[in-house]
Amino acid sequence: MSEKQLPIYRHKAKLIQAVKDNNFLVVTGETGSGKTTQLPQYLHRAGICKDGRIGITQPRRVAAITVAQRVAQEMKCSLGKEVGYQVRFDDCTSQDTEVKYMTDGCLLREILADPSLSQYSVVILDEVHERSLNTDILLGLMKKVFSDPAKATRGRSSPLKVVVMSATLETDKLSAFLGNCPVFVIPGRTFPVTCTFGSAIGPKDVESTAYIKEVVKVAFDVHTSEMAGDILVFLTGQSEIEQACDLLYEKAESIDYRYDVQDQTVDGLLILPLYGSMPTDQQRQIFQPPPPRIRKCVVATNIAATSLTINGIKYIVDSGFVKQLNHNSRVGMDILEVVPISKSEAQQRAGRAGRTSAGKCFRIYTKEFWEKSMPEYTIPEIQRTSLTAVVLTLKCLGVHDVIRFPYLDHPEERFILEALKQLYQFDAIDRRGRVTRLGELMVEFPLQPGLTRVLLKAASLGCQDLLLPVAAMLSVENIFIRPGHPDKQKEADKKHRALATKSGSMNDFATLLSVFQACKSSDRPSGWCKDNWIHWRALKSAFSVETQLRDILCRLQQKRDFPVETFDGNKSELLRRCLCTGYFTNVARRSVGKVFCTMDGHGSMVHIHPSSALFDQEAELNWVLFHDVLVTSRVYVRTVCPVRYEWVKDLLPKLHEVDVYELSSVAREEVTEEEMKKWESKEAAKRQSEASTEDVMKKLEKRNNETTVSDARARYLQRKQQRQQTKAP
Repeated sequence: MSEKQLPIYRHKAKLIQAVKDNNFLVVTGETGSGKTTQLPQYLHRAGICKDGRIGITQPRRVAAITVAQRVAQEMKCSLGKEVGYQVRFDDCTSQDTEVKYMTDGCLLREILADPSLSQYSVVILDEVHERSLNTDILLGLMKKVFSDPAKATRGRSSPLKVVVMSATLETDKLSAFLGNCPVFVIPGRTFPVTCTFGSAIGPKDVESTAYIKEVVKVAFDVHTSEMAGDILVFLTGQSEIEQACDLLYEKAESIDYRYDVQDQTVDGLLILPLYGSMPTDQQRQIFQPPPPRIRKCVVATNIAATSLTINGIKYIVDSGFVKQLNHNSRVGMDILEVVPISKSEAQQRAGRAGRTSAGKCFRIYTKEFWEKSMPEYTIPEIQRTSLTAVVLTLKCLGVHDVIRFPYLDHPEERFILEALKQLYQFDAIDRRGRVTRLGELMVEFPLQPGLTRVLLKAASLGCQDLLLPVAAMLSVENIFIRPGHPDKQKEADKKHRALATKSGSMNDFATLLSVFQACKSSDRPSGWCKDNWIHWRALKSAFSVETQLRDILCRLQQKRDFPVETFDGNKSELLRRCLCTGYFTNVARRSVGKVFCTMDGHGSMVHIHPSSALFDQEAELNWVLFHDVLVTSRVYVRTVCPVRYEWVKDLLPKLHEVDVYELSSVAREEVTEEEMKKWESKEAAKRQSEASTEDVMKKLEKRNNETTVSDARARYLQRKQQRQQTKAP
């Protein structure tokens, strides 16, 4: 579609004028109206860049990259020159970049270094209706800093222009939030879409994965019985998408196009996956028109519902599910879960079929599923995930009153307090909620706070070479290939087990380190990966991430007050001792059989995931530490290593040392001297009543030493036996 055919084209002059006239502007229009690709070009041509570059944020990295490629093509320049992009761990910009696409997280990091955003003349926050955590925080910051005329020009020659772009949802709410700023509506040109419900997935199937096979079946029915036109299928993530593509391919190979396909102009099916971690050249394919007489079928995550428009789509197959990051209170962590989409998301998906002509949307779920299992709107990420990294960022920006920060939708207070508690446990803030020196170092890393804490501990001990590769490997998608075919799966498992044994210990973190080193030192790294069933692309990303983390660390280590410590244990302990400093919140003790109990106050019962080298070795373990959690019918911990009680015994009391509500005054920046005194005297009284901390430690130790633990186990098994005997007839 040429630029002139896009709905936005007719409003070009008015739009440029509206941006010039207003410091805040909301622009709304259907996905596909041209907002993301055209508005920055219009502003660029209108000379708005003379005061600084145009920055456009995207919640998803794939969108930032593909849109930048597209705009560079349209502006006839090479990517990285006038038009560039920046996503976490991949910066493709230069001094000459005037139009910069980036993830919302990257702009947040830039504000840390330059709070007035002096390099920018315009900031466009795009896809705001997706309500990602970072976009919501950016909205609040823009309102806080740039809506007050006195603050808005501080450190700048002219006020920053802020444009907020959203699909047609909630524009009144956005305008009201930004001081009733004007709303510019781009009327979309959409064709009618007929939606039909299926019969396969009902409210009782919310936990089932039956939808994958059903999606394949429906997509195939569309291919054989509907007229020419491309298909877009919505699934939830990479492994599902690859599985569905395999199944579709098998089916498509087995039909005779002379008899089995209704439309005789269709001679074949081109199946293309689309998900976030895909290589860039593969993403490009999706936007190319298919060869003549071939129907294109794109199997995608939610990214194709809002961020990217694929031309030629006439049919949608909607699974009704999405992968979402939710805070799971059962384990006190954020977990990626597959959940039903919201009704507004379902409408957004259906709308993709009406871009170029009338279309059809096949929903595989029932009307009852729509009514009972699907919420009206998607809950904003800020109300359902951990806020630890965000609260640290806000504090480093000088926003101490994190409860009364202008949020578009307020997160629950307990999430904010939980974040403060974690930051206190990681020594990033003190009792008064002030950012410590360590906190200032931590905010420099684009990693989760626990992992950053581990890295800084390793650097202070001079053993960062052990931890940098591990941190990089934990920051890319899964490196181990799990083939679908049973025989190949056996072969892959065998190779993966050999890699774990080679790393010399039962320790998944050490395995990651050893894979990183072995591949890097190999003569043909891509061949090495192929032989060992490892994703070469993921490892290539890990190499690049490691280099960038190393650069950040080297910069920080040059500061005079960078912490330096010494360690007197042996090398194999070093890695695990460092991990304890950031992962003591993820420590579990074996209780009975293969079950472990977490020590974070949730006391969750967890199992070691079968992919871990420690799986089936549980009897030899007492204490373990883990990187993340997977919740299915059971709670599994993944990426695990054994630790010793004495390494964590001084850290564990920290989990319960500070009361969340004690921090609520810190969250409001109202800690008075009086409160501090009251608190200190309360502490002194507590210390006296406990006679000494040593008693407490002894109690803890007694509770956790090996004989007590095995005695408790024996008592438990005895009780279990007695119960079974009384039950027996």
